[in-house]
Amino acid sequence: MTSVHPFRINNRDARRLWLNAQGLARAPTGTPDVLALIKQLGFVQLDTLQNVVRAHHHILWSRNQNYREQMLDKLLGQDRTIFEHFTHDASVIPMDYYPVWQRQFGRMRQKLEQREYYRSTLASDDLYAVKARIEAEGPLSSHAFDTKIIGKKEMWARPPHKRALDHLWYVGDLATSHRENFTKYYDLTERVIPSALREAGHDDAYKMDWLCKGALERLAFASQGEIQRFWGAMDAKETKQWIKENTDILVPVEVETANGEWITVYALENIEDRFESCMKPNSRLRILNPFDPVVRDRDRLTRLFGFDYRIEIFVPAAQRKWGYYVYPLLEGDRFVGRIEVKADRKIGKLIVLNLWKEPGIKWTDARLRKLDAELTRLAQLVAAKEIVWDGARG
Repeated sequence: MTSVHPFRINNRDARRLWLNAQGLARAPTGTPDVLALIKQLGFVQLDTLQNVVRAHHHILWSRNQNYREQMLDKLLGQDRTIFEHFTHDASVIPMDYYPVWQRQFGRMRQKLEQREYYRSTLASDDLYAVKARIEAEGPLSSHAFDTKIIGKKEMWARPPHKRALDHLWYVGDLATSHRENFTKYYDLTERVIPSALREAGHDDAYKMDWLCKGALERLAFASQGEIQRFWGAMDAKETKQWIKENTDILVPVEVETANGEWITVYALENIEDRFESCMKPNSRLRILNPFDPVVRDRDRLTRLFGFDYRIEIFVPAAQRKWGYYVYPLLEGDRFVGRIEVKADRKIGKLIVLNLWKEPGIKWTDARLRKLDAELTRLAQLVAAKEIVWDGARG
């Protein structure tokens, strides 16, 4: 470590550093540079649910209100400046990162070879047949195949062709060519990823170093576990070893949590410069997606903001504390409430079902006007012409 005495960051400054690192400090205006936004975040998680708008679009819109859904599709299917793969979940990742991401392909191959689900039910002939069809016919979606589920139809059961497509995609033999109405089309990797990126010869130490530093750059400060979980491309032992071997570029940082405790974490050696240049977050009230990177790590969210949040889409309705799809409300550097809202695109309505205010937060008329302005912007994103309140405004 570079210092005997850890650099100390109080809770408010820690929240501001985190929001600056995640692109939620500046006003979300101007011409969107979508690729730059994705690079700042490292990746953007994909999600199939479209309650108002799918999570990946919402995450980018929260950082620039002029973002629109077709912009991401263009980067993937036409410009080829991003690719899809698995971090902690399916995500879009800048194409420039592909050489280091080959580490994840190897990890996924090893995991799949150890999983009974794939070893016992997926023959090499299945993989060959799927890949051969794509090679001959070009990009295909899972709808182009018609094999059936074998055995009991359980929640996560998949037919052989879908397991084969998943396997080949996880290990990097297939890549996402494009999407149509969010349906994924698979193609041979060599027809999607430039050869220079596929053939880059970085050793594993380089990839680990790039990934760990990249995690800390985007987290600003982090525990060993947070570094490990950021990309989902390394295990605890590997992360611990990287920290041990890089004490010359890491500094210990003491961060104050929302409840006043102090914890020791790691940061890169430029942390004091980042602290000095950290801007006060814009006072806009933002409706964040449940899968937003600032919200996704629930433990970090609670430690820094004292905001206890869980998404309840898989919780039976009678057991939910809040609602099916509830969005956190961020104002400046604190969470002030949560809102349940959905869109009915067919009739052009954005429907507010419930609004909950955080304890100790006074909801003035000015704050309600901020919420109205954000709802108007969200309605514009999905081309809704009317905002309807089915629940109380408070």
